[in-house]
Amino acid sequence: MEWIYLGLAIIFETLGTTCMKLSDGFTKMLPALGTLITYGLCFAFLAKALTKIPVSVAYAIWGAAGILIIAAIGIFFFKETINALKIFSILFIVLGVIGLNLSSTTH
Repeated sequence: MEWIYLGLAIIFETLGTTCMKLSDGFTKMLPALGTLITYGLCFAFLAKALTKIPVSVAYAIWGAAGILIIAAIGIFFFKETINALKIFSILFIVLGVIGLNLSSTTH
């Protein structure tokens, strides 16, 4: 169940970040409210996941998945540019998460 909580935390974190972008610096009320609600849910689910998953593993997965999803949303929905350095940097984040998972002795 803790992995489901982590997945939900990732989903709500990416929704919250997307709402934050849409809020235009918190000047648009509905997306700003969406940011607060989704981040609240995100942290509630992350806290539940941390009852069983080591914090180093959970936070690394949560952060890396959020970065990957938000980068894709930025590219496909907000028309952000993509280049080799951005792809290379994201690859290093993914490799770092894999390394943390492989090095964890509590798995």
